[in-house]
Amino acid sequence: MKTTVISVLGTKTDAHGGSGPSRWHTWRPTIGLVQQDGFPIDELHLIFSKAFLNLAERVKADIASVSPETHVILDIIELRDPWDFEEVYEKFYDYAKSPCFHEERTQYYVHMTTGSHVEQICLFLLAESRHLPAKLVQTIPGGNNVLQSQDPKGTHTVIDLDLSRYDKLAKRFEVERQDDLTFLKHGIDTKNEAFNKLIETIERVAVRTTDPILLNGPTGAGKSLLARQIYLLKKQSGRVKGNFVSVNCATLGGDLAKSALFGHKKGSFSGAGTDHDGFLTEADRGIIFLDEIGELPLEAQAMLLKAIEEKTFRPIGATKDEHSDFQLICGTNRDLEDPKSFRPDLLSRINLWHFTLPGLTDRREDISPNIDYELDQFSKRTGRHVSFNKEARLAFMKFALDPGTLWRGNFRDLSAMITRMATLADRGRITLEDVREELERAGGAGQRDATAKPRPPDGSETIDLSGFLGSDYEERFDEFDLAQLSHVISVCRTSSSAADAARKLFAVSFKARKTANNSDRLTKYLARFGLKFRAVLR
Repeated sequence: MKTTVISVLGTKTDAHGGSGPSRWHTWRPTIGLVQQDGFPIDELHLIFSKAFLNLAERVKADIASVSPETHVILDIIELRDPWDFEEVYEKFYDYAKSPCFHEERTQYYVHMTTGSHVEQICLFLLAESRHLPAKLVQTIPGGNNVLQSQDPKGTHTVIDLDLSRYDKLAKRFEVERQDDLTFLKHGIDTKNEAFNKLIETIERVAVRTTDPILLNGPTGAGKSLLARQIYLLKKQSGRVKGNFVSVNCATLGGDLAKSALFGHKKGSFSGAGTDHDGFLTEADRGIIFLDEIGELPLEAQAMLLKAIEEKTFRPIGATKDEHSDFQLICGTNRDLEDPKSFRPDLLSRINLWHFTLPGLTDRREDISPNIDYELDQFSKRTGRHVSFNKEARLAFMKFALDPGTLWRGNFRDLSAMITRMATLADRGRITLEDVREELERAGGAGQRDATAKPRPPDGSETIDLSGFLGSDYEERFDEFDLAQLSHVISVCRTSSSAADAARKLFAVSFKARKTANNSDRLTKYLARFGLKFRAVLR
């Protein structure tokens, strides 16, 4: 493989010793670079201004005498000021696009020892961004005194900017990424595999792009909460500098939507007594979350499309456009495909990153950790620490996991139920009686499916599993499994036989003829816990 090095001429360090014989007894970084043992260089690009042509020619000649196999190419880049970052980066950027720095089977290096600090920084940035597909090489003198070095060749160090090659750094980045994922989930230890994969994708998108994001999902699925967490994640890493602005488009209608989003000028309509900055101005350099985006009037949608694409918009009554560099996150709980109510061109623009958040009924295994989260939030709000006793938690989990529990409001409903029980709990403990009262309220509020088969009465719902599984059962089994087992035992106790219980528990499978022997299926399920049908009967 060919080795090519890009280096800036050291107008002072490469001139050490002048043109006389003494120069061979001093350290000159570019000359020392081509003399490094184990680091043969096939091609050296030397960058300099015309004013230093004589020095560049002398360095080229000296390289030919000590490393004749190195082909030196003199590249003139005129800089008015080598300390002007904008000028240096612009010219080095154009230089880096040369095809000769993107050849196959060539390993490129950037020499980081010579040139002004600004030139070194610009070369580093181009290598780090892969505009120059190069590693870094640093040379240092062989002794303490540069001008009187005992070893004029010095030494060198190679730095590979591919961070994935560094195990310790890779581990730290992975820890940081896991922290980001936990942050997006509010620290909730979610178990639903599909949801966790969704959050992993959202995290990658959030940290890598400023393109619009569309969050779809039923009311109460957590769209607003996730949008704010995306903002906070980008904020803490410096990816956004401005505000988080949350707008419910369902509250905006007609000209109010245009005024609220884009602002207006004094006198532009009746009641416009002063100039008003809109939400887009407020979100400059930040994020605006437009919830229920499908409710936005069509005229406002057209203005929003222009603002997304051009980062400019015209307030009502204004004579010129205003600028806002915002990132857009949209939320909706309905289909946006109807062109009569939502512009197809706007949908195409905001639909680049489209994520559908599942409702609570599709994430029932996440109910338990969300209960802990809601209790923790209640404690922070009120200063009161509240928890369930064992029987109460098991009873509530049984209700929460029951297929007949609708969770129409999703996590909002769960939060409301936990808040009510925690508020009414005496001495910081939610009891079985508290749960029963709450379930009565929930049934009246339409949380239960009217077509679902009635559950056993409250007195038979809570099963003392310690007699079956031992006193330490809570340490050995997940709440999800315990609540399910409790329900299975309740059904078994109200059935005339194992076959009768199996018909109730696997009614859907029985009708679809998916299993040949449901009794055997029930027997195998109980065997997972070391139980038999007759053992669970009273």
